[in-house]
Amino acid sequence: MIPDIPVDLWVIHTSVIELIAVGFGLASVWLVKKEVVWAFPVGAVNVLIYVFICFSARLYAYAGINVFYFLMGMYGWYNWIRKTGSDDHVPITVCRKKERWLYAALILVFFIAIYLMLTKFTDSTIPLWDAVTTAIYIIAMWLMARKKIEHWLLWIIGDLVSIWLFAYEKLVFSSFQYLVFTLIAIFGWLEWRGKMKALTIVE
Repeated sequence: MIPDIPVDLWVIHTSVIELIAVGFGLASVWLVKKEVVWAFPVGAVNVLIYVFICFSARLYAYAGINVFYFLMGMYGWYNWIRKTGSDDHVPITVCRKKERWLYAALILVFFIAIYLMLTKFTDSTIPLWDAVTTAIYIIAMWLMARKKIEHWLLWIIGDLVSIWLFAYEKLVFSSFQYLVFTLIAIFGWLEWRGKMKALTIVE
């Protein structure tokens, strides 16, 4: 459990393990931005550490989502390196209109289910926002594993909320990590759009 400490003492009370997790997390997102498959094993270290960190902070949905991240990361690692036809890797694509509506509906369903579980079965301190970000991140991770460009937009939304969420829980380095995640996600979105346009021109 995180002790109730003044804002100016956050840094002193933030553990070394959190700093290590942040380092691996930032490296992982940067590698995704550059479309490098090593993002997945690097990210696996980050999410396993955060299972412990989030459980200790009573962010139970975040702890659970990090287990999901690990499993989806293994799938994404496989999916990114598999060959598809004449291509030596899976290309970046966009979701069809029906897919976007489906994923939006799934986010809503996941949010309701997670919120009800958190309020009924846990002592979560902020179940509403914990459920919101977790529902968004479930779909974002799935889309990232499938190399759908829309995953960047979901990360941006979830990360903006997470900046405040982790600051509220006095996890200052994690809050800063999500600020950097937001910036990387914005540039990632722009970079992937550029790659898609370049591919279209070549074809």
